Amino acid sequence: MNFSNALIVWYLQNKRDLPWRNTLNPYLIWLSEIILQQTRVAQGLPYFLCFAERFPTVFDLANADEEEVLKLWQGLGYYSRARNLHKTAKIIVFDLNGKFPKNYNELLKLKGVGEYTAAAIASFAYNENVPVVDGNVFRVLARYFDIETDIASSNAKKEFRALASKLLPNGKANQFNQAIMEFGALQCVPKNPNCEICVLNNSCLALKNKKVTQLPVKLKKTKIQKRVFNYLIFRDEDKNTLLQKRTQKGIWHNLYEFPLIETFEDINDFETLELIQNQSFIVNEIQNIRLINPVKITHKLSHQHLSVSFWEVSVAGKIKDGIDCDSVLKFPFPIVIYNFISKIWE
Repeated sequence: MNFSNALIVWYLQNKRDLPWRNTLNPYLIWLSEIILQQTRVAQGLPYFLCFAERFPTVFDLANADEEEVLKLWQGLGYYSRARNLHKTAKIIVFDLNGKFPKNYNELLKLKGVGEYTAAAIASFAYNENVPVVDGNVFRVLARYFDIETDIASSNAKKEFRALASKLLPNGKANQFNQAIMEFGALQCVPKNPNCEICVLNNSCLALKNKKVTQLPVKLKKTKIQKRVFNYLIFRDEDKNTLLQKRTQKGIWHNLYEFPLIETFEDINDFETLELIQNQSFIVNEIQNIRLINPVKITHKLSHQHLSVSFWEVSVAGKIKDGIDCDSVLKFPFPIVIYNFISKIWE
């Protein structure tokens, strides 16, 4: 049995029962693929079910408010996916009359849809004979064929895509693409794969050459930026507070947060008070300031590690345009803020 057929047989026997596999609806398949970018299935599944229930059609999603979309996305990370999802839904509804493009090349024209996502939708929904190449596919192919190409290099995707294309059985794109990704997710896992029970162990070159732990090769390392965030939770006499929207480019675009002072290192209450007085957040007199979390919260993003402090700042009188307690948690926040304040909010 050759590589492709062996994978498909394995898949039919071992595949997980996932809702987006029980449909040919390109909208639901697209929705699942956007949610699962940079996200494990176990984490993404509840979000898919939530979105599919709230927005059962692309028309429902297109007509939604962006803040509602971001709120439902809260905690999933990489929020540009949610914004692009919403924008693309509008394009499909208002520019394409609600009809999804029906082939790979047309799907590529959609915002937020790259080569992998276009290939996934085209093959899963329309069985178009195009290969998918994601991290799982890189790993399976690199190990099975003992390929030492650095998967972070500029030509790697082209090389692996060409190989996957040759392996793709004509007319079985849906099954093969699902199979190779599922095999990488469940069997040919990044660390400590159980090669003894692998259906491909008799012909896997990495296993034969004792290189399973060395493949795939990835030489480029992500440079991590460290940042210190000091969030100011203002409280007036009515316990109202202030929020601001992150409109600048970068992380958490269009999400809400408390007024923020970013510093190069951790600061004490005296330094915080001095910095607040140099800002234009409020004009009320500051009565008291205290650090709510003495142990800083470390929040890790793909390229950034954040050290987060929350300061409660009590002020005299009433804050202009203050937001009451009941309304605060209805806003879409970065998950590090939401998790913290949902525990301490009164």
